[in-house]
Amino acid sequence: MEAFYTKKFTADQIHLDRFGRLKPSAILRFAQEAAGDHCNVLELDWDTLAERGLFWAVIRHRVQVQRLPVAGETITVETWPMPTTRSAFPRATVAYDKTGNEVFRTVSLWVLMDINSRGMVLPGKSGVALDGVVRGNELALPSSILPKPLEETVVRRVGYTELDRNGHMNNTRYMDWVDDLLPSSFHGEHPVREFTVCYLSEAREGQQIQLNWQLVEGDCLQVDGRRERTDVPGEQERVFAAQVRF
Repeated sequence: MEAFYTKKFTADQIHLDRFGRLKPSAILRFAQEAAGDHCNVLELDWDTLAERGLFWAVIRHRVQVQRLPVAGETITVETWPMPTTRSAFPRATVAYDKTGNEVFRTVSLWVLMDINSRGMVLPGKSGVALDGVVRGNELALPSSILPKPLEETVVRRVGYTELDRNGHMNNTRYMDWVDDLLPSSFHGEHPVREFTVCYLSEAREGQQIQLNWQLVEGDCLQVDGRRERTDVPGEQERVFAAQVRF
């Protein structure tokens, strides 16, 4: 097995915020693309898994930022699978600048889903095996984000351009929604240092998501995304949660 995979990315305009810095969603996109290319090498790509009625889905991300790359900067992203747990396939990623200094690192939890039932398939029943590697400097696996009362509310609707091949909102787009909760005047003075996102349920095209949020402790943004339940009128269910530290 090719335990490690590296890929170079250039921070182009599409990846940058208005201050010329790499957007948090672009960090997730680079990590996702490197992981996808590694899965191609491992013959665990989307098309191969689809033939077996499966697809990859990420359920949690944790990201730690040393600094945000800027316009035109080329970074090297290295990714590798960690030992499989009973329910998920953890994956670590580290990005370096041209001098070899780390710019960000991530750890994510991936699961296999049944294409038809949209239910999770445990690794032991999936027929998919990955020999994970531990270097010893990986981030701790992301934990859950407990719900809490939040003062502010914004409503968003999932659009066509936010969907991926699995037919649900791509994990990178959630961070764009989260970033939009705070104005440029805040982002200009408070670059992201760390964030965690937990994906709790698929967000499908046309669904209306209520974003409950609050800036707590001065530099921590807490977000809880919910939608109306179809089976119990008047009640909501959590779609995702995020915590961002600036």
